[in-house]
Amino acid sequence: MQPICIIFRIMTKSAKIAQWTDDETAAWTSLVRANQHLLQSVETALKEKDLPPLTWYDVLWELEKARPRGLRLNDLGSRTLLDKYNVTRLVTRLEKEGLARRMNCPGDARGIIALITPKGSRLRKRMWPVYSRTVREEFFSRLSQGEIASLRKLLGRVLNAPNPAPGRKSAKSV
Repeated sequence: MQPICIIFRIMTKSAKIAQWTDDETAAWTSLVRANQHLLQSVETALKEKDLPPLTWYDVLWELEKARPRGLRLNDLGSRTLLDKYNVTRLVTRLEKEGLARRMNCPGDARGIIALITPKGSRLRKRMWPVYSRTVREEFFSRLSQGEIASLRKLLGRVLNAPNPAPGRKSAKSV
């Protein structure tokens, strides 16, 4: 049983917890499963080409976009959705591989900035075609351009709205 389904079933057993409609349940579980499937597909494709995991790509991409100044580790974590411990550990690993380097943050003795190296940039560029092709085959090829545009708008609405619209309940009460 998927973890999200377990959470839903536990939530609906409480007497005063709002229940989801069948469409809401199906939409949520489909979104979570699609996300898991797509990420696993990319991970598998990278592994088949003897390339590092997707998190490496994400960190290298953020560092490349931040050239030449680099990124503070906290900012890198928020841009990649990694917590501080995992960012530090991954940057240490990238540094050992010669893909990134660290330096002290100017004006903040406690701050650390990560920067991509030329070797890190070359690796990210080798990873991109595998990543891009997998997403195109597993995701974009299954949707029309109109569906992609609609999905972008819908997900943007979710990401940009921290609270439900005024006067709108998030779920029906039991």
